[in-house]
Amino acid sequence: MPDVRIVPSIEQLRIRPRVAALQERYGHAAVVEALRAETAALRDRLLSGMRADGEAGVEWPASSDEAAAIIEPGLEPRLQAMFQSSLRPVINATGVIVHTNLGRAPLSQAALDQVVTVGRRYSTLEYDLAEGGRGHRDGHASPLLCRLTGAEAAVVVNNNAAATMLILAALAAHREVIVSRGELVEIGGGFRVPEVMEQSRAILREIGTTNRTRASDYEAAVTEKTALILRVHRSNFTIEGFTEQPSLQELVDIGRRRGVLVVEDLGSGNLAGGLAEPADVTGLRAAGLPWLEPFLRGEPTTQASLAAGVDVVCVSGDKLLGGPQAGIILGRKAPLALIRRHPLMRAFRADKLTYAALAGTLVEYAAGRARDTVPVLHMLTRTPESIEARARAVAAALESSGVYDCEIVDGRSAIGGGTTPGLTLPTRLLALTRRDSSASALEAALRRLDPPVIARIERDRLVLDLRTVFEDEEAALVQGLRTVA
Repeated sequence: MPDVRIVPSIEQLRIRPRVAALQERYGHAAVVEALRAETAALRDRLLSGMRADGEAGVEWPASSDEAAAIIEPGLEPRLQAMFQSSLRPVINATGVIVHTNLGRAPLSQAALDQVVTVGRRYSTLEYDLAEGGRGHRDGHASPLLCRLTGAEAAVVVNNNAAATMLILAALAAHREVIVSRGELVEIGGGFRVPEVMEQSRAILREIGTTNRTRASDYEAAVTEKTALILRVHRSNFTIEGFTEQPSLQELVDIGRRRGVLVVEDLGSGNLAGGLAEPADVTGLRAAGLPWLEPFLRGEPTTQASLAAGVDVVCVSGDKLLGGPQAGIILGRKAPLALIRRHPLMRAFRADKLTYAALAGTLVEYAAGRARDTVPVLHMLTRTPESIEARARAVAAALESSGVYDCEIVDGRSAIGGGTTPGLTLPTRLLALTRRDSSASALEAALRRLDPPVIARIERDRLVLDLRTVFEDEEAALVQGLRTVA
């Protein structure tokens, strides 16, 4: 039986050069914790009679130096695990562009540059340079938002759920809000429109049926108790068949006639002009993107809603807009002034990094560069031919390993993020099989890489959609697949 007394003490281990170097990098407390864990593990193995490394033919440590040599290799992996954040970058090979589970919209370089510029120093977050005194943070993105959308005023909060809650609390507390039964939606995480209304103290007035609501239903529901008419964009499901829904213009006309506000929760944040110039079907065809026509026809734009006369519109910043997580409230000055002054505004307000990233994103739209520089739009407009060319390059790099069978097949990419229900984009997929491994085992192995690769399985094959893989990630993707092999 090995003698556990040969295991050196923590202090003896700390003065060893390899351990001292780790202490410089990770700090005294963390290294001591790791040393205690590794020495305890070695003592337990020695007392149980198990070999220290489990390999046949390897002798037990005969001295404290040999015991230290067994302990040291386990220290850095343990320290890395202790310090590694659970929030990690991944390679998204699923083809889902606005992937809710993978952080939604990746930011443009312009947005990241602005975050670094503002975040690393003091800033004018709430300071008025002209007056030399306290300023207001909600004015930073407003000029760009109003210029791009035609809104009179803008307010930014931390997400679109907060925007909806704030609008209802500021404009409809203790009064009725008219909503079609077909729009009482639930989005990810159990967020339900009726429950938001209850928390905001607005009173829900349901009208119509799940599949059919007419303009006359809205008209008949308006009373002296009515604060506003709310339209909620059905962003993550569709209703087909025997359906009816009044146009936005009809709702605006009712609101004007009866003296009630009309509010629209658009959710996705689609800005006209980001995909093609002009932003219409003709423009998409001229740009070689005719397969995006259903997107343009089916996904409403912020500008169109405001032009129709809607009083207040709210959208997300991190979906089709392609910016940071934010709730953007746009509309007429009078209702937005009430929203800005509501006590919940402080609870829901955005921070300086959100404003910086949002401003950086909006500048790309204003300069006409968004299609090429905002990743969501760039991925959205990638052609199947360009994706296939990249997939073939990856396949060629893998086939030399002799492990993978590669095939390029037709597929569909999803826009994701609770947007454009039922609409997918044509793509070309790289389908991989291994004779010695199942698709599920290969998918799990890719998730254990650094960086992890997130893929999907179709017809018992692992498939990679390079629509959502950045060009500078391709080398890491190939290296990861070779490592797994």
